[in-house]
Amino acid sequence: MFNIGDKVVYPMHGAGIIEAIEEKEILGDKKKYYVMNIAVGDMKVMIPLDNVQRVGLRDVIKKGSVNTVYQILESPDEATNVNWNRRYRANMDKIKSGNIFKVAEVVRSLLLRERKKGLSTGERRMLESAKQILMSELVMVQGIDRNEVMSYLEKLFHHEA
Repeated sequence: MFNIGDKVVYPMHGAGIIEAIEEKEILGDKKKYYVMNIAVGDMKVMIPLDNVQRVGLRDVIKKGSVNTVYQILESPDEATNVNWNRRYRANMDKIKSGNIFKVAEVVRSLLLRERKKGLSTGERRMLESAKQILMSELVMVQGIDRNEVMSYLEKLFHHEA
């Protein structure tokens, strides 16, 4: 059970703050919902309390884990010669997991792939989505501006050609 003011992560959407717990009736079904404001992109989502386990809502990482995220982003990518379809599905599974370390792996591998070979439209969209999810949690945990996270990623992936 989460409370108003808790910083949480909603997999596939990113990190935000629970602003309210409301009861709504939708199609004759009365349920309680968390009303969450996503940090990056200024989006509000409503998550039924009885779906919290299924969707994987979780607390944001502790500040001490931020270095692990940066280490993953800075480490060399493992060579992946799998076909586009397999790679896409594996990356999508990592993003859906809601695990920030797996999302960081996706961001790293797609940014490196983009620099070396370019990305398909689908992978470019996936990269943008993964970056937003990653940024929203780093912004929440570190209390920094999204531009600081963006400039870090830019420097990391554009200075070494």
